[in-house]
Amino acid sequence: MKGAEFERRVHKLARRKKVPCQFVADKGKGSHGRLYCGVEFTTLKDRKKEIGRDLLAKMCRDLNIDPHDL
Repeated sequence: MKGAEFERRVHKLARRKKVPCQFVADKGKGSHGRLYCGVEFTTLKDRKKEIGRDLLAKMCRDLNIDPHDL
């Protein structure tokens, strides 16, 4: 899954749970940014590149969501 797809899926999940969700590009260096979902956040790398399985699991852990919900 690419970074942009992960962001879309998290936004969709947040809408279902009625939780605010936003991406802030200012909070990262280069192509990185910060994805907020409720009070939790994670760093999202380049949205055009693939996310590895381990990084995906870590980002889901940071946001307190189950990867299978995406």
